[in-house]
Amino acid sequence: MPDNIHLSPLARLRVWLAPMWLTVRDVASDVVNDMPLMTRIASHIGLIVLVMVTIAASGVPLPRDNARGGGEVTENEEDEEAFWADISPSPEAVFFRAPVPITNIPKRTRREVIQYTVQPGDNVSSIADKFEISADSILWANAKLEDNPDMLSVGQVLNIPPVSGVLHKVQKGETVRSIAEKYKSKKFDANALVQKIINLEFNQERHDFKNPEYALTVDQYLMVPDGFKPYQPRIVYAYSGPIPATAARGTGTFGWPVKGYITQRFWSRHPGIDIGAPKGTPVVAADSGYVIQAGWNNAGYGFMILINHGNGYVTRYAHLSTLNVEVGESVKKGQLIGRVGSTGNSTGPHLHFEIIQGSGHRNPAVLVR
Repeated sequence: MPDNIHLSPLARLRVWLAPMWLTVRDVASDVVNDMPLMTRIASHIGLIVLVMVTIAASGVPLPRDNARGGGEVTENEEDEEAFWADISPSPEAVFFRAPVPITNIPKRTRREVIQYTVQPGDNVSSIADKFEISADSILWANAKLEDNPDMLSVGQVLNIPPVSGVLHKVQKGETVRSIAEKYKSKKFDANALVQKIINLEFNQERHDFKNPEYALTVDQYLMVPDGFKPYQPRIVYAYSGPIPATAARGTGTFGWPVKGYITQRFWSRHPGIDIGAPKGTPVVAADSGYVIQAGWNNAGYGFMILINHGNGYVTRYAHLSTLNVEVGESVKKGQLIGRVGSTGNSTGPHLHFEIIQGSGHRNPAVLVR
């Protein structure tokens, strides 16, 4: 620039900045025209903004320079530090959200005995699952089913107790203690059952537990939660009357009474064969005849059926879970008479099957076809 030209300070500044402005303009033009570069820049800026917002929302204090310029901390700065110390969150507050209280509404125990009508496809177990109680509780509350769950029929009306346990109808002279003694078990003794009985709302609505003697209302239901009703085997007698005129007579040829596999063979100490099968598997008459015994046997056979075939042979079907015939009933070969179980002296579900001729036993494996 010639020395004889005099410019104002502002003009000189503009002249000095002009080359820099042109350079910035050119760079900006290149950036705008380069979209990938613009995208990268925008993403970086967005990331920085997101980090800053996250830090601000979490309440984490940003670092501060306590000794600005390397000098001593002033009185104002000490006050500022005290302020930040008071409001700064603890590490637990920074990294863990405060628990949000959730109120769980407890499930209310049913306070009544429901009358349920059996539907097609129902069984005792499925009904028990539907009402969230044990299958035994349904059997104990319905006398007709207690001895034989398979006596369930469509349209039958059942009592459904409010909880698992024994539904008991109070008789004259009974007390809470006597009922608890009756239904105690190894798991819950009488003292535990007494407390369960008086604490159940179902019972409180039907009996006067405010009375120190826990006065009971006769003929009113009392629920024994977690009570256990011991099985009382029926006393049965073998048929000894005349042969029914309509009784079926055996063919002399025996068929297999159940589908399964032989788990124990016939031998001197075992006068029959054991046929393993799942519990509930159908058991049929090995030959035609009439039933001379059907019920519980105290000699270890459990639920058992004896069929006289009218030709000198008698067959025995033991350890059954259910019975489908009665004493004196005529049956045909292949007719359903019961179901496999594990009652009596048994280590698992199976059918103990005997063929008796006169006073001796024959090997079923030889006679069955």
